[in-house]
Amino acid sequence: MTKRAATVVLVPGAWHGAWCWDLVTRRLDATHVPNIAIDNPSVARAPASLADDGDNLRRTLDAIDGPVVLVGHSYGGSVVTDAGAHPNVVHLVYLTSFPLDAGESVSENALVGGEEMKLPEALTFDGDVVRFAPERATEFFYHDCAPEAAAAAAAQLRPMSLAAMTGTPRAVAWREKPSTYVVCTEDRALPIALQQSAASRCGAVVEMPTSHSPFASQPDLVVDLLLAVSA
Repeated sequence: MTKRAATVVLVPGAWHGAWCWDLVTRRLDATHVPNIAIDNPSVARAPASLADDGDNLRRTLDAIDGPVVLVGHSYGGSVVTDAGAHPNVVHLVYLTSFPLDAGESVSENALVGGEEMKLPEALTFDGDVVRFAPERATEFFYHDCAPEAAAAAAAQLRPMSLAAMTGTPRAVAWREKPSTYVVCTEDRALPIALQQSAASRCGAVVEMPTSHSPFASQPDLVVDLLLAVSA
């Protein structure tokens, strides 16, 4: 019997949507790897919660017939943690993200190394949403991207639900499933020490010499990793 190829499901981070994975999905399509990039309800739909994002991801997983490699970027790692214990999931990939433990949130957790994080400088808290200053997006997210690509991405950022950033996962998928953590060594959003602390929770660790957004600056590196774990 021919082994069924895993479907790659891609979960974006805060302020981002499925659009951020476009360069990755095009390459996966070219190599005939089934893939789905999703939007999180917590982006532009406050007061959506982490649970709402997790339920949205579960519905996607329910609709897939066969194994899944589940990828979460930044905040998306918390969504993967919440929903990734789904029986279809065979591998978790945390891309410079948050493999939360029980009772933790993106905003409050036991991970160490975030003391020098400067990302909050670009945040504005406005009622039940957190806004990111688009004029600082290149600095924190896209400094190794072409200027026009960085500007286009910054223009697509949307407000993020505060409830999602403070939500805690209902399950801890990395305790149940094989996992890989990607440390982005040129990341200016999540300090390397914080990523290394998060990576210690995963079964395998790889490094990419990129910004916080390797899907935009080095999509081939991301695809090569996904091809390896989905084979």
